[in-house]
Amino acid sequence: MAKYEEVSVHGYEEFCKAVSERKGKDIFAYFSGDKDEQGKSWCPDCVKAEPVVRREMSHLPEGSVFIYCQVGDRPYWKDPNNDFKKTLKLTGVPTLLCYGTVNMNTFDH
Repeated sequence: MAKYEEVSVHGYEEFCKAVSERKGKDIFAYFSGDKDEQGKSWCPDCVKAEPVVRREMSHLPEGSVFIYCQVGDRPYWKDPNNDFKKTLKLTGVPTLLCYGTVNMNTFDH
């Protein structure tokens, strides 16, 4: 059994809710372009990065949270005023962010 909690969310509101419900925990948030019915993202870099990120998840600290967040479709993501860009200051997808007290040296490979 995984030693961390995995949460999948879609959109900015769901992301904020997931984070606020887990205050005080180490949170790793992975942002990706939306997936289609076949489970493939419109973002080619996201398609390439996901298996790499998933492999590294075995190194997540015990009790931490991994939030997989789909940011929206391509037109929404391209809008410079979307909440992810404006509020979280994301500049691209895929992006992996860490919130909390974790020592990032343990996550560098």
